Amino acid sequence: MQARYIVLCVLALSLGACSKFVDLTPISDATTGNAYQSASDAEAALTGAYDAFQQEYYVWDNINFTDVVSDNYYAGGDNPEIFALDLLNLSPVNSRLFNAWSQLYTGIARCNIILQKVPDITDPKLEANNRKEQILGEAAFLRAYHYYQLVKTFGGVPLVLEPATSADPGQTNIPRSTDAEVYTQIIKDLEFALSRLPDAYSDDASVNKARATKGAVNALLAKVYAQKADRDYNKVLEYCNAVISSPAGYQLINYNFLFDGNHYNNDESIMEVQYTGGAEANYGPQLLLPPSLSGDTWRKFVTPSKDLVKAFDDEHDNIRKNTTVLFENVTWTDEYWAIGGGSVPFAYKWKSASGWASTNRQYLFRLGDIILLKAEALNALGRPGDAAVEVNKIRARVSLPGVTATTKEAMQLIIEKERRLELAQEGQRWDDLRRYGRAETVMNGLNEIDLRTNQRVNYNMTKDKELMPIPQLERDRNKQLGQNPGYN
Repeated sequence: MQARYIVLCVLALSLGACSKFVDLTPISDATTGNAYQSASDAEAALTGAYDAFQQEYYVWDNINFTDVVSDNYYAGGDNPEIFALDLLNLSPVNSRLFNAWSQLYTGIARCNIILQKVPDITDPKLEANNRKEQILGEAAFLRAYHYYQLVKTFGGVPLVLEPATSADPGQTNIPRSTDAEVYTQIIKDLEFALSRLPDAYSDDASVNKARATKGAVNALLAKVYAQKADRDYNKVLEYCNAVISSPAGYQLINYNFLFDGNHYNNDESIMEVQYTGGAEANYGPQLLLPPSLSGDTWRKFVTPSKDLVKAFDDEHDNIRKNTTVLFENVTWTDEYWAIGGGSVPFAYKWKSASGWASTNRQYLFRLGDIILLKAEALNALGRPGDAAVEVNKIRARVSLPGVTATTKEAMQLIIEKERRLELAQEGQRWDDLRRYGRAETVMNGLNEIDLRTNQRVNYNMTKDKELMPIPQLERDRNKQLGQNPGYN
């Protein structure tokens, strides 16, 4: 029943009758016959497409699927399905998988409407300053971003590139494309977007960081060419350099300022979700922050792991540790840190809960990530010395000494570690481990002790577990969907 509801809602969205947009009059207030006739209709549809970033997947499930499944964080909290993700006991019936799948496809459906409907709008206001082409570029970028989340999580997925016009299973039940085909479409969308988007829309950073720009497109292209199976590090280097040399003027800032809640839309930010409070608030911090900051006393989610804390301590990386992790005494039992209460660490890159109405943000892209990705590309191309120069830019700003390495293998481990410390709680770790072919070695080598039993946790990591299972609810609806290897 839930699966059918999602299908019908997405179908209705395609027809202009089941969407919620903000700031502008929603298209859902119009009929199918008169919708998508004016510039304001196009802008409202685009606002709705960006609103997809405020769905649960982008609020915090992206962290569960990248940081909690890895060696960075424990599940925390009390949700058995998130415990299962943490322990890599992945099951197709885990509802969080279906929620992510359906929310990402809802975002894609919104983009498909724009890409189909906006070209036919003849309002002269859309011709001014090339606005129609910009809107199409923004929609193509957003569709590519959602498909990137899907393909790196599930592998090959159905490519839905047009709005649905019927609930007939013959139209809606689409087989999976291969992961290579999905990446090809992502790149096609991004190249389309790159030719239509500006480096900046105005002098207003709150606009430039909220919307897709050439900087955001180049950043995602760099990630795509690094993450896909037939990776191309020459392309990664090309697109990283395009970001770094952008006329938008991105530059590293004080690491503490990145996450203090007072310096969003900063020079390092390429794109970020614009939580402003009220109806446009981030409820994620309330789920993660300790009692002193959240104002409540229940056990919190996304608990930093002992292995992550040790990684900071081994590197004497106090600046990034203190920005990322906050210890506080609690009364509940944490099976890894304290039985019956005691000192427990909390995920701290969000700093203010504000009663479920926080303005704290996630960066979709920031320069520090791209500089380290450039280092990765240089190293993969046989230039470890040049890679060290880039890594040391990141280390210098947190007062750590420079690193050197004479071999690609040694430098790759340095870059992996640096990315872990720099980007914890930013949804990168699982992608990195998979990309480096290190997920099995790292996860099976962990020495995490469950204090309730004094037994080492066995994650039983296998190659198959690098991808999540296709949600069973979606397979029940669409009989053409197969399952990933290793899952029933």
